[in-house]
Amino acid sequence: MKISACLICLAAFLAVLPRPAGAAAPHVILSEDAETYTLDNGVVAARVSKVTGDLVSLRYKNLELLATSLTPDFKPAAQGGAPADNPNWRAPSITGHQHGYWSHDTMGVKGSAPAIPSVTIDPRANGGERGEVSIKAVAANGRKLGTGPGTNPAEGNFASDIEIRYTLGRGDPGVYTYSIFEHKPGYPLTSLGEARYCAKLADFFDWMSVDARRDLHFPKELRAGDKYIYTALQSANPAFGWSSTAKKVGLFFINPSMEYMSGGPTKVELMGHRDTNEVAAPCVLNYWRSSHYGGARVDVDAGEHWQKVVGPFFIYANSGDTPQAIYADARARADAESEQWPYAWVRGVDYPSAAERATVQGRLVLRDAPGAAAPQRGGGAAPFTRLTVGLTAPGTEWQRDAKHYQFWAAGSPDGTFAIPNVRPGRYTLRAFADGVLGEFAQTGVTVEPGKPLDLGALIWTPVRRGRQLWDIGIPNRNASEFFMAGEHDDPEISLRYATLFPGDIRYTVGQSDFSRDWFFQHVPHNEDPAAKSAPFRGVRSPGRAAPRTVVFDLTAAPKGRATLRLAICGTGVKTIEISVNGRAAGSIDGLVGDGVITRHGTQGIWYEREFAFDAALLRAGENTLALTIPAGPVNNGVVYDYLRLELDENAASMRPDM
Repeated sequence: MKISACLICLAAFLAVLPRPAGAAAPHVILSEDAETYTLDNGVVAARVSKVTGDLVSLRYKNLELLATSLTPDFKPAAQGGAPADNPNWRAPSITGHQHGYWSHDTMGVKGSAPAIPSVTIDPRANGGERGEVSIKAVAANGRKLGTGPGTNPAEGNFASDIEIRYTLGRGDPGVYTYSIFEHKPGYPLTSLGEARYCAKLADFFDWMSVDARRDLHFPKELRAGDKYIYTALQSANPAFGWSSTAKKVGLFFINPSMEYMSGGPTKVELMGHRDTNEVAAPCVLNYWRSSHYGGARVDVDAGEHWQKVVGPFFIYANSGDTPQAIYADARARADAESEQWPYAWVRGVDYPSAAERATVQGRLVLRDAPGAAAPQRGGGAAPFTRLTVGLTAPGTEWQRDAKHYQFWAAGSPDGTFAIPNVRPGRYTLRAFADGVLGEFAQTGVTVEPGKPLDLGALIWTPVRRGRQLWDIGIPNRNASEFFMAGEHDDPEISLRYATLFPGDIRYTVGQSDFSRDWFFQHVPHNEDPAAKSAPFRGVRSPGRAAPRTVVFDLTAAPKGRATLRLAICGTGVKTIEISVNGRAAGSIDGLVGDGVITRHGTQGIWYEREFAFDAALLRAGENTLALTIPAGPVNNGVVYDYLRLELDENAASMRPDM
């Protein structure tokens, strides 16, 4: 064995010896062979393919955590392993991923130029404090990169340079990774497909922790067929992953910031599951662009110079006596990582330092329409509830945006807010809050490098179409307050509507309670006792048209214009038919599909629709307004966030047959 290899072996041996209290953590050691780099700090050893940028091995306290293509007794190079002298080593497969990988890797299509590996932080130059390696691919000559879902492997997916980095610090119980995209001016029109980082874990991981509800024993034998019952809100769950009841170790992904993720603070995503193949490997998924629940987009024009840094995020390894303790530790680590954002060690990419970023602050003041019968929360002395304020790219639909960065923060009950660590640039300020229908937006917000920005008092006047006659639900961008929403992840939930409401819903304003009388999905009424939900497809069996009738009293016959306002947070149908007092009044068309019902959720793409009709259709005494979902597959319905009827008696009358 060569002397250098012996020294590396000795250093690794000393690194894992017990240390006296207060002793410094071992240095980071970087080694390499023809195919891989290895970063080792005595706690974890991370091995990275120079061909694909895959994390082909991650060992924690000498235990392999990944379903790696390397054999179980593989030794990191820092512990003496190398192709020349380690018979257990095998080159990582480049035809399939069985470890940790970015979907848009650096391999490209067959026959393209090889990836460019390099060392971007050499631990020998900083006393062993930190090491970082880079694998880069260039999309010259029409080359496309990426092997995400739906990609033709012969063609690739995305015309962009891609650089993948892995970083290990002294004493870190895990490795950081990030991916840098650059579409240069000479590159063609291109669109990004499914984009995520995935880790397939060793088979001893048997407990999945995604959020408080999806924290469960999930052994291989469970074989749950529909992975979409394990989705969760990304912004509320920055730490997610798996632990092992036998080995008492865990592996979690931690997002220290959501600025590089898509869809903003309301994005629901698939974050963990087991493969449905015979291997049934536990998976952790960090989706920064997907098609789930309305999805998001990255479309880059020909000639456009576009860059995005996705991450760094932390692949965290830990241990504990129970899965609950391990998960609690991961959540605490997420808080600590968030405090360190932006990381000071990131260099050489489009990633502004803390000094180059800024805090944007202000105060929202909600002023409802004068004389509103039911003032919205946040007006006057009433405090805001769950106020959320953000900065998004101008002219974008932020719920579907994965191309740009977004910055969001929770506001205070008094309307004050502070959004930290904002990159320099131009933005639109946006805000929404529970109890307030609609969204605040102010364009033309410019953030300069290192200069705090105080926007002062911002007046938010929600849209009103007249005096409120009634409402159902709470405007909160989801259906959580409605009946059975707590069981939304039951794949058969859409079929249960017909059993619970055999005569469909008749909701009487002032008497009914939306928490028990308003089923959270409005779907076709199933009449097939043999109907079932299929994994990934939901219930495709046909159902009959399903009317939902709202009954309400008026003291006098109105005049002018009435407006039905719907806030919708899940859609699987294009049209809702409207009738007033038994008379067809028209339809609400052009609804936005997002797969929420198919994938068992309570929120996806949120939007408003209005339906105005002549108030002459209403009368003194009892009135009915019916919303009908047409006959069709049981998935083809809507999930309401909130409904409101308003009346403007000063508006010009509309013909009743319009």
